[in-house]
Amino acid sequence: MKKPDISIVIPLYNEADNIEPLGHAILLAMQGQNYEVIFVNDGSTDGSAKKLKEWCAVHTNFRTIHFRRNAGQTAAMDAGFKSAAGEYVVSMDADLQNDPADIPALLEKLNTYDMVCGWRQKRNDPWIKRISSTVANFIRNKLSWEDIKDTGCSLKAYRKECLNRIKLFNGMHRFLPTLFKMEGFTVIEVVVKHYPRKFGKSKYGISNRAFRAFIDLLVIRWMKKRTLHYEVEE
Repeated sequence: MKKPDISIVIPLYNEADNIEPLGHAILLAMQGQNYEVIFVNDGSTDGSAKKLKEWCAVHTNFRTIHFRRNAGQTAAMDAGFKSAAGEYVVSMDADLQNDPADIPALLEKLNTYDMVCGWRQKRNDPWIKRISSTVANFIRNKLSWEDIKDTGCSLKAYRKECLNRIKLFNGMHRFLPTLFKMEGFTVIEVVVKHYPRKFGKSKYGISNRAFRAFIDLLVIRWMKKRTLHYEVEE
C-alpha cells in the first residue's frame, strides 16, 4: 500500500452504531485523497470491535488499534498519533457530531499553519453541556493566558513533524493548542459544523471531568510560567 499523505485518527469507545455511517461519510469527504483512517478502539464492550473488523476487511485503507482495556481519550489519541504514517494528521470523534466534510478545509490551512482547530461556533448539544463548555473555556483561557474559543472540539489537523514533538499525559489532549504554541508552532481556529448525537451516549460530562480538567489546567499554567525563553548571541 502506498504511504498515505493524510492520517485520520479516531478514538472510540462503545460507538458500534456510528462506525458504518462515519466510514461512509469519510469515504465521501476524502474522495481523490491519499489517506488512511486509524480507529483506536479504547476497550469497547458493545460490539464495536466486530463492526470495525467487518468494515476494515472491506476498506483496506482503514485499520484499527485495539486496547485490551479502556485507557481514556488521551491514550487513544496518543496511540493513533504514533501509528499515523501521513505527513498530515487529523483527529476527530466517532460520535458523528463532527462532519468529515470539514476535513479538507482544515487540511488546506496546514499550508500556512502547524495546527488547525475546529471551532463549533453553533453547538448542537444539550443546554447544560453548552453552558458548562462555555464556562470551562472561559476559565481555561483566563488561567492559561489563551484565546482558544473551543478547546473541546476533537476535530483538529496537525503537521506530523510538529505532533512528534508533543509529549502527551493523561487528560492533556484538551490542551493541544497550548502545547503546540509552547513549542513555537502556529495555531489557527476554523469554524466547523456540529451535529446532535444520534446513536450511543456521551462518555464525558461535568461530573466526570471538571475536577481533573482543572488540575490539568493548573499543570499547564505551571508549564507556561516555567517555559524557557532565551536568545543566543554569537
